[in-house]
This record gives sequence, structure tokens and C-alpha cells, in this order.
Amino acid sequence: MKRIFMIILAGLLAVAGSACGREEISSPSTQVEEGEQDMAQLYIDDSYTEQEGVEVIYLAGGCFWGMEKLAQSINGVVRATSGYANGQSDGAPTYQHVVTGTTGYRETVRVEYEPDKVSLDTLLFAFFDAIDPTLKNAQGGDVGTQYQTGVYYADDAAKQRVAAIAAIEKQRYEKFAVEIGPLQRFYDAEDYHQDYLDNNPYGYCHITPDEFERVKAIIVDAGDYPRPSDEEIKEMLTDKQYEVTQAAGTEVPFTCEYWDNHERGMYVDIVTGEPLFSSSHKFDSGTGWPSFYRPIDPNTIVYISDFSHGMERVEVRSRTGNSHLGHVFYGENESPSGARYCINSAALRFIPFGEMEEEGYAYLKSYIEA
Repeated sequence: MKRIFMIILAGLLAVAGSACGREEISSPSTQVEEGEQDMAQLYIDDSYTEQEGVEVIYLAGGCFWGMEKLAQSINGVVRATSGYANGQSDGAPTYQHVVTGTTGYRETVRVEYEPDKVSLDTLLFAFFDAIDPTLKNAQGGDVGTQYQTGVYYADDAAKQRVAAIAAIEKQRYEKFAVEIGPLQRFYDAEDYHQDYLDNNPYGYCHITPDEFERVKAIIVDAGDYPRPSDEEIKEMLTDKQYEVTQAAGTEVPFTCEYWDNHERGMYVDIVTGEPLFSSSHKFDSGTGWPSFYRPIDPNTIVYISDFSHGMERVEVRSRTGNSHLGHVFYGENESPSGARYCINSAALRFIPFGEMEEEGYAYLKSYIEA
């Protein structure tokens, strides 16, 4: 049975009476800070049919062609539908109307997924990794209010997880321009927009093919390794671990715990336990820090430009914990892949191969070569 929800009268009148100009990032009702007010329990999406074991989230990531393809590439996503979300409530919009940039509608993808196969956390981290969260009303080469990024939730459980992941993402950037709020309304886009990149393989997309392939190969589910509270992190870490992971500190080379560790096993984020590196991918770089030529799952690593200390480097952080791990360098002759992930031991916990099953990492044993 199709689910048709109507927004409460007061909310509907407020939205209908608001003006949505080209420079406006959202209507007042979508400018909701996480936790500040209860989400609206009623919304409109008359093309969505509830299914047992399937949940939904709405992602605005610029041009919906690429965001739809990204969602479809993730194992556990049942369906991704391109559409228009949270604009003026004057009936179903058309593309010709939305592209004027005056409607307040965002090009948005409704993502239906099976939570027993992929967590909402994983979907959200993949979304944030594919966009530039610092841009207002723009993504890639597209500019206009219809390309404003956003995450719109349809129930309280999703609201909590969206707020938690957005809080982590906000720590990574000086500016954060992504809308976070409840879904008000969603209308399917025209048929020719659906599965656009499948039907037009060489069509425009601001998300690269490499990004589609990376999320298709997700191994580690982010929902299994949630970030503790700031208070819990401070309590659980030593002074050195806290300095490195939370304040981007650096250990003295040749003195850290794992720089010359050759034992078979796996390295995980000291904060969350999220799997990061395998002993099979560790090599002696001669630098005095643990060095790896690739992560177990590339989706667990976040890359951030670092211009500190008068240098231009690429900082690497853990996905769910946002722990500072170290830096990655390219063009390294000693590395089998040409990349060297130079990692602080204080950001890691080592799990010997023989203890992986007991610690809950049996599913990754095949990634640890004998």
C-alpha cells in the first residue's frame, strides 16, 4: 500500500508562504540543526512503497545522475530513484521548472536499502566522500540552488544516525554547507532521468568512475564501528594516543610501537576498532614509522589536504572515528603500489591473526596472508 503523508497544516502554510530565491540555501524548515527540534512525522512521497526489511534515506549530492549511480553501486541498496525534494509545495515540479533555480527543490535521490546488508552509516559516509561538503548551491561544474547538497531523513531512527555522521563530517572541514533536516516532500523526476548513466554510459557526471568502483567494493561496514563520545575517547586513550588522534600529533620515528612489527595480523583504529591495515600490506620504508602500501578497504580512509608546517601533504584519517592517522605519500619507490601510508602507532591497535576471530574480525582473515 502506498504511503502518502501530508504535512501538518501549520507547517504546510509556512512552507507555502516562504520565498525561495536563487541565493537561498533552503527554506527555514530545512535549516534544522541536529537535535534542536523533533522532526516532522508527516511528509509527502506518493511514489514510495514501504517494504518489510527495507529503509529509506534521501540524498542530495549535486546532479542526481551521479548520486543515483553511486547509490546503485553499493551492495544492499535495493533501489535508487532520482527526484526533487523539499521545494515549494505548489504541486509536482518539472525539470524545466527546477532548473530555473527558483523553486527551492534539490536534485535528490531516494535510496531504499536493506539495513541487514548495509548500514545507514556506510551509505552516509559514501555520500559525504563523493561530494564537496564545503560548497553552497554547487557541485562539480554545476551551479544553482537545485544542486545544493543535503541529507533528508524520514524517521527518528534515521535522524539520530544522520546527526551522528554529520557531526563527524563537520569536524573534517572548516566550512560545512550540507543541509541536514527532515524530508518534507519528494517527487520522482521524469523517466528519462532514471538510470541515466546506465542508459548513457558517457553522459556527464561529477562523480568519477573510480568512486563508483570503490563503493562497489566496500568490505567494512561503518555501522559496526561507531565513534564513542568525546568524553569516552578522552577516558579511553593515553595522553600520546589522544595527542596523535585528536590533535594531529606525530610520534618520534624509530620509537613508536609498531614501526618494526613483523607479526601477522591486522591494525585497527585505536578509537573505534574499525579495520584499517593488514600486515600483508606493511613494508619497511626506512622512515621509522609503520608504513603500508594500501588499506584493507579504501572506503575506511578519509583524505584531507594538509598545508601545515609550510608543507603540502595529504592527511589520512579514519572514516568512523575521524582519528588522525598520519599522511599518505605517492611516487614511493619502496612501495609495491607507489603509495606509502605513513601511520602513527599511537593511532592503531594491533590484533594478532590468531586473535582475530575472538575479537570479531574473522570475516577479514582472508586479507591476512600467511
